[in-house]
Amino acid sequence: MKNGLLVVLTIWASTVFAQSSLVQKADILLQNARVYSVMDKRQIPPSGDKHDYMSQGPYWWPDTTKKEGKPYIRRDGVRNPEIDLISDSEEMDLMTDDVVLLTKAFEQTKDEKYARFASRLMEAWFLDPATRQTPHLNFGQGIPGINTGRGIGIIETRLLYKITDAATRLRASKTWTSEKHAALKAWFSDYLTWLLESPIGLDEADEHNNHGTYFDVQVVNYALFVGKNDLAKKQLRFTKKRIESQIKPDGSQPFEIARTKSLGYCVMNLTGFFLLADLADKIKVDLWHYESPSGASLGKAFAYLRPYLIHEKMWPHQQIGPFDEKEGQELVNRANVQHLSK
Repeated sequence: MKNGLLVVLTIWASTVFAQSSLVQKADILLQNARVYSVMDKRQIPPSGDKHDYMSQGPYWWPDTTKKEGKPYIRRDGVRNPEIDLISDSEEMDLMTDDVVLLTKAFEQTKDEKYARFASRLMEAWFLDPATRQTPHLNFGQGIPGINTGRGIGIIETRLLYKITDAATRLRASKTWTSEKHAALKAWFSDYLTWLLESPIGLDEADEHNNHGTYFDVQVVNYALFVGKNDLAKKQLRFTKKRIESQIKPDGSQPFEIARTKSLGYCVMNLTGFFLLADLADKIKVDLWHYESPSGASLGKAFAYLRPYLIHEKMWPHQQIGPFDEKEGQELVNRANVQHLSK
């Protein structure tokens, strides 16, 4: 009985500490009051409009045998620090993280100050005419000497599902008004149209690895956010084809295993499929238990990775950089919720 009480008290104490830590972090954000915008970058996009998002391909380096190093050459998995000179990608990720944290703090405390700053961050990035990003990624992951943007750059907006989720949860606040929510929906509706109709979007849709997976994550999420459930269901039919093409019947992911950071990419890709399964649940499409004609499934993909994520076995493929153990554990936790490990 005493041991049981001790366990309860320990869990309670850890929960209280985590909640306190979350609010403390949110308070620091309020004190710093940093707001992000695509207008912060020093560079001017090829369009001449700083409202346009831009970034540089991370694994592309100057060719030392060529004048001015151009065209750049690829070194898979080796990150060129030059990409940090363009601030859009980092600032978008920081903005997203801050909005998520502030939303959690609001939900925990019901204090409008957290909702107000979360609203301010989203307005600056998506809504304010003076600072907003135009809803396209024409200049994502450009390669010096080769192009000014690629479909592959669309991977950089893969975490914006967290923004649509936070905005929906902030509807409980007085600050995030119906007008603001409608304006954010309009931005994502425009971005969704660009994803589906632009040459760059169509190029990314045709990718057969994690890029294709996260293209589906974005299309399905944005479609659900703006109320286009039929479009989301249509895109999920492509997702089933990706399960067939990207996952082998033994659960391996050959396109990710071929990379120089193969374990990281396998986890990243399967995380994307898990996100799609969560989204599919909202419209009564079951991806968790779907099995392709060849016998591929999310459960088999997880079973293949699980021994390496819980350190029962050593990963036998190339992983030239450190693996993010936190991402691996999050995948394990999510699979356990769905009983994929049973």
